Amino acid sequence: MAPTPLYTPRNIDSPAYHLRYTWTGWPSYGVFPKQPPEEFFTSLESQWEADGIRRLETNWTPQHIQFAFSVKPTVCPILFVGRIKGRLQHALRQSGMSVRFSRKVSFRSLGDNKREQVEAYIAKQVTKERFVDERFSAFMKGFTVADPSARLQDPTETSSGRYWYNLHLVLVTDSRMRFTDERSLNMIGETCDKVAAKKAYRMARRSVMPDHVHLALRGDIEQSPEEIALAFMNNIAFAFGQKAVFRPSYSVCTLGECDMAPVRR
Repeated sequence: MAPTPLYTPRNIDSPAYHLRYTWTGWPSYGVFPKQPPEEFFTSLESQWEADGIRRLETNWTPQHIQFAFSVKPTVCPILFVGRIKGRLQHALRQSGMSVRFSRKVSFRSLGDNKREQVEAYIAKQVTKERFVDERFSAFMKGFTVADPSARLQDPTETSSGRYWYNLHLVLVTDSRMRFTDERSLNMIGETCDKVAAKKAYRMARRSVMPDHVHLALRGDIEQSPEEIALAFMNNIAFAFGQKAVFRPSYSVCTLGECDMAPVRR
């Protein structure tokens, strides 16, 4: 019998998140109509807000429509893409501007910091901590690893489009307890690797520190950032004999190859 998860959406306390997704759609033929007036989006935005999605920017051209949104951590890419396209298509039809969208879409995660910056930040965690004992510092560097084959810059290809779904996840130990023994640190790192392999995440970087963990990864597009965080937290708890290793919270941000500038143009 599978153990009861220690961490669930109900007991997660005030997660910190900064999540931005873009959606780009194309017409199946011809061109899009002229961008509707701003009041057209009033009802749409209230519906999107109920989905946990808030519109930030719009780039509407005859050849494509692109939106940037901030989202809640309970929203997965598949749900996001469906809500954007479905609600927009319905609103256009109701306004007498029926549009047939191509089945292909583009989904991108964006962040204030680009992918290379986040990966470099994770790689320097041990150096940043400035441990007094140089031997301990050298020891801790063994728990910061990189996998160049993960290639977060490459999209996940599906029959419905291309997805760049990259996250920077941070987990902090409960009461800031510190792990300094090799067995515990290895257990955390190896469990992270096993979760990534089982869930088909692409883990580009991980850094296991005495009281927190940094992960840079490509998520499963059917899983929300919160589901991904819970997968790591619960599996590590199980590895430690159902012990609550981490705070019942998490920090997660999106990262990507570019920032908001292309959308704002």
